[in-house]
Amino acid sequence: MTKEFWFAALIRAVRTVAQTAVATIGTTAVISEVDWVMVASTAALAGILSILNSIATGLPEVEKYKPPEE
Repeated sequence: MTKEFWFAALIRAVRTVAQTAVATIGTTAVISEVDWVMVASTAALAGILSILNSIATGLPEVEKYKPPEE
């Protein structure tokens, strides 16, 4: 795995964490007060799953710019 792969996977994971946090905050705020522990744990799990998914399936944005094999 290259440096480019890890950088792209990290960016994707951070976006996933942010999206999950916003969705979880919105959902819990409607019901009652925001449960910050649940927001943090749910968002962290989503980030971990994003990294694992990137490792398992690859990242098209990295593959697209891969130099040709000789």
